[in-house]
Amino acid sequence: MGTEIRPFRIDIPQADLDDLNDRLARTRWSRRLPGEGWSRGVPADHLEELASYWRDGYDWRRHEARLNGFPQFMTEIDGQDIHFLHVRSAEPDALPLVLTHGWPNSFVEFADLIELLTDPRAHGGDPAQAFHVVVPSLPGFAFSAPPRETGWDVTRVARIWAELMRRLGYDRYGTQGGDYGAYVAPEVATADPEHVIGVYVISGLGFPTEDDVPEMTEEERAAYALLQGQDWMNGVDHHGLLRAAPATFAYGWHDSPVGALAWMTHKFKEFTVAAKTPEEVIDRDLLLTNVSLYWLTGTFGTSSWPYYDSTGFGWPQGQTVAPTGVYSGPPGIRRLAERHNTILHWPEDNTAGHHFVAMEQPDRLAADLRAFFAKVR
Repeated sequence: MGTEIRPFRIDIPQADLDDLNDRLARTRWSRRLPGEGWSRGVPADHLEELASYWRDGYDWRRHEARLNGFPQFMTEIDGQDIHFLHVRSAEPDALPLVLTHGWPNSFVEFADLIELLTDPRAHGGDPAQAFHVVVPSLPGFAFSAPPRETGWDVTRVARIWAELMRRLGYDRYGTQGGDYGAYVAPEVATADPEHVIGVYVISGLGFPTEDDVPEMTEEERAAYALLQGQDWMNGVDHHGLLRAAPATFAYGWHDSPVGALAWMTHKFKEFTVAAKTPEEVIDRDLLLTNVSLYWLTGTFGTSSWPYYDSTGFGWPQGQTVAPTGVYSGPPGIRRLAERHNTILHWPEDNTAGHHFVAMEQPDRLAADLRAFFAKVR
């Protein structure tokens, strides 16, 4: 197996961008359905405006250049070509940190976070809390090769991440993840316990289930009710959809940019904790860069393997080989999280208007990451 690390640069052919714009211009809009607001899905007026901006206002080349400002590489691990960002800090004692994105996201999730972590000095922070940042693209996402067979799981991804960090020369590092990354990040510690010094997740640990209800306190029952009422708990079941028939839906997402945009917009709306549209919480260009990346790399189908290779939904449990920190505790319950984790950092007051905190509040997330890893460095 080759261990070469090859420089990589994004360079989307102009013909692909022209094709995208042509398809957007020729959208066959569906008839409007009765119902108010988002009650039937993404409102037509909202989607038409967003699609129009994607076609006439959004500049992929500008954002492509910004992404190319991050050093990017490819390397083969476990028979897979893995794409990753590797942004080293100028601070000599910086701590290596591997960030794992979620679904339906990509390495774009961390575009506004990376510099805050690698260069705290430039942002009024303590240079002693700097990080060397590694951001791999999950297999089948963006420029990482898709799995060629079924049977992939978080354990296999975690082993790849551990090998990547070894290959980069890091023998002491931390891991972070949210959404699907909240499953991967703890598994990296389990796969590489001698080298991982801490695990940080956005949320998901200690989330109660019906089995926990009988032993809950009144306050914990309130947290459980809050969890059950979230849109992302009651909306379109993407777990079931992608587990059952990912190919069926991928044809439409791969062929129609507006169909893909509607799907992404719907899911990002369900992941919005605040009663707002996704663009009111996350920068619109950042959202469209993520959608564009899926479209231009043709990965709507290949990125669904975490779901079609699963047997059902379950919250991440975590691990006990390294200390754990979380960005936000509630509606998770700390004593439940402590069944499977050594919790060192469990803030009660970190705010989040969206599931993808790194895109919404990178400053707050960077500060909290520094606070946790200062305890384990």
